[in-house]
Amino acid sequence: MVDQLSLLIPEIDRDATQRNVEKAIAKYRYYLLQTEDEFLPKITASYSMIPPTNTNAFHSSTEDAAIHMAEFERERMEYITRFAKAVNRLSPREREAFILKYMGEEERYDYEVYNQLGMGETYYYTKFKPRMFYKFAIAMRIEVYKTNSQRQNKENANDL
Repeated sequence: MVDQLSLLIPEIDRDATQRNVEKAIAKYRYYLLQTEDEFLPKITASYSMIPPTNTNAFHSSTEDAAIHMAEFERERMEYITRFAKAVNRLSPREREAFILKYMGEEERYDYEVYNQLGMGETYYYTKFKPRMFYKFAIAMRIEVYKTNSQRQNKENANDL
């Protein structure tokens, strides 16, 4: 029965999933620090030898900048909300560790986190942190599963 259940649950690719989680955290930090200065419209006049055309298309840099800024702001807020919901899906202890490590003003070292939480180094690195990463990745839907060929290569390597 256990073998049948293990065949139904796909195996997570640890390295690829960890890279995705690290990218998600970096994107979250970037979005929090993002300023809209670069999306401001150009104020200087631009000259062209091509005569202007009258169409219904947006050609104004002010309109383009406003549209771009609104789309970016919507995307940024959706991502921050999705990120916060994923963190809230973690257990209270995992949530506290995640917030301490990644969501504070300064990113802390692992030893500061596990000392503050009163846990051992070995437990933190072997069980707690990987489980926290996997749960977060699944909540964000950024986990990566191993393909059948990767599993077969692993089984063949174990047979040697």
